[in-house]
Amino acid sequence: MKESQSINRRDFILQSTALLSTSLVTIPDIAVASPRKYKMGLQLFTVREPLANDLTGTIKKIASIGYEDCETYGYDPTEGEYYGVKASAFKQLLADHQMITTSGHYDFTKFFDKPVDVMMRYVDQCVEGAHLLGQRYITWPWLDPSFRTMENFRTLAGKLNTIGERVNKTGLGFAYHNHDFEFTDYGGENGYDIIMNETDPSLVKLQMDLYWVMHSSKLSPNELIKRQPGRFVMWHIKDMDKVSRDYSELGNGSIDFTVILPEASRAGLQYYYIEQGGNFAKNPIQSISDSASYFKQHLEKYLT
Repeated sequence: MKESQSINRRDFILQSTALLSTSLVTIPDIAVASPRKYKMGLQLFTVREPLANDLTGTIKKIASIGYEDCETYGYDPTEGEYYGVKASAFKQLLADHQMITTSGHYDFTKFFDKPVDVMMRYVDQCVEGAHLLGQRYITWPWLDPSFRTMENFRTLAGKLNTIGERVNKTGLGFAYHNHDFEFTDYGGENGYDIIMNETDPSLVKLQMDLYWVMHSSKLSPNELIKRQPGRFVMWHIKDMDKVSRDYSELGNGSIDFTVILPEASRAGLQYYYIEQGGNFAKNPIQSISDSASYFKQHLEKYLT
């Protein structure tokens, strides 16, 4: 009886060990499907007309397409409003559709030639709005044509450092977004060189618009990233029409994103936003739907 019990006990232990070994192999396999590193974002300027006509319905449609994140544009600091509603109400609208906003474009260029205290008052208002929305970054998106000189780019660099220091102290990040004019050549130097070289990377991050870099820069996105790895924390992803070089839906244009997107880790990428400023094949909603579908099917896998 004792021998039989000993054999049964031994078999039980062996079987239990085998089952445990199997569990140790299979559980990690199940857990391998870790959460995606990035949420698919949209720069809301793309759908500015639908937003103006039907804010709630447009956000609902954006979410139904699969966008989870967005970048705002436009802010009324006097009323504390985005798109005509209070910041808290807009945040709730996003939350109701399982969306967030991680960055906002704020209209700093209006204060470029104003006294420092006036600019900084606006900065503080933007910080308040961004905090109410739960955004992680405040972004300087534009420099008025009247200010685009090499001397003013140096002035801009100083302002970016000052604002970046103020914003960083509030727990938010600060970034600069490029267009084409930063790459205009002035005797072998351009505005983007100044921004990259004369701003403090710890205070001022860079939001790279991949379309405008491909459109106007002598250096590719990969080459710019190689110059200052870790600094390009946000990207705008949009395609370029093969003939007109205007904006285009993703997949319809000439930009080979398969050689750019794998640079995400080296770039320091935290957030990206699909964007199309115009030249819609049909309408903005159809364009963001087509771009999202193409991105998920063909490009998302390259973000590492």
